Amino acid sequence: MSSEFKITMLGASGVGKTSLLTAMYEQFESTLNEMNLQFVPDSETETAAILAEKLGQLRSLTEEFEATGGVEGDDDIRYFNFDIGNLGKRPFLRLTFVDYPGYYLYPKSDKTHKQFVKDSIAESEAVLVAIDAPALMEKKGKWNEYINRPTQVKILCQSVFQDLRSPKLVIFAPVKCEKYVRNASESEKLIKRIHEDRGYQSLFDFLNSNSLRDKIASVITPVQTVGSVIFSRIEEKEKQPYFYFHKISHDAGYKPQDCEQPLLYLLRFILKLEMEQRKQSWLWLGFVRNWLNLDKDLEKSLQNAVTCNNQNTSIVVQGKNWLEI
Repeated sequence: MSSEFKITMLGASGVGKTSLLTAMYEQFESTLNEMNLQFVPDSETETAAILAEKLGQLRSLTEEFEATGGVEGDDDIRYFNFDIGNLGKRPFLRLTFVDYPGYYLYPKSDKTHKQFVKDSIAESEAVLVAIDAPALMEKKGKWNEYINRPTQVKILCQSVFQDLRSPKLVIFAPVKCEKYVRNASESEKLIKRIHEDRGYQSLFDFLNSNSLRDKIASVITPVQTVGSVIFSRIEEKEKQPYFYFHKISHDAGYKPQDCEQPLLYLLRFILKLEMEQRKQSWLWLGFVRNWLNLDKDLEKSLQNAVTCNNQNTSIVVQGKNWLEI
């Protein structure tokens, strides 16, 4: 029997939640294979078929020199289930990602939609916040609130993260960020902007409050979902922004980078939770778990999968103790 963990994808329409999840799956699968692990979409659901379709959309962004945005989101709630285990053996871990329609965050959305997002966050061990990097960085963040809705994200977290009984991981993942991570200096500017008033400063302050500081781990890890397509310009039509991107060269192909990093942090966090739970388990329960080799397999397999990015493109903001093995 495998352990199960739930992760909520958090972000408004067009931010890039589905693109992020697709790119993570595509790149993380190859990363785990090198470690004798497999990352398998659940065969009993539409997970594999949907991700294959979305991956095709991501790859198609490199077919034309100029593009607008990423893959299309869905109007339905999607549960993406992935099983992790040693190659050729039964999985010991299941990850379930919840991807809801982005308009659920809009002020005029139905109350049941808003409640669904709250409930999903409350039931999740981790939250993955997708951030549209050009909306954050360009024109001094003019379109950040409109596109990324950081205020609503903060309000959601404030309403859910009350009297927490167990730790949670919050991953901030800027996407469409190829232009802003070309070197260490640019990466530092991106990280700094996320911390500023026009970014997510008030949310970070809330997560670092006295009542939450010991229960929340948070990281910032930029993801290049395409790799070869960078931001070009914004055109405003009828007070609406249209973001345009172009390839770094005419023959550039699909080349994502750092897409595995959010999942590596997630695995590090999960392993830590498992280790802490093991310490608190009754003696007989620990004996049974060891007898079944669940703990042994989990620790042995994941120890090699927690070498998170130490470059300037990824930082631990708080709760480092929940990410240390």
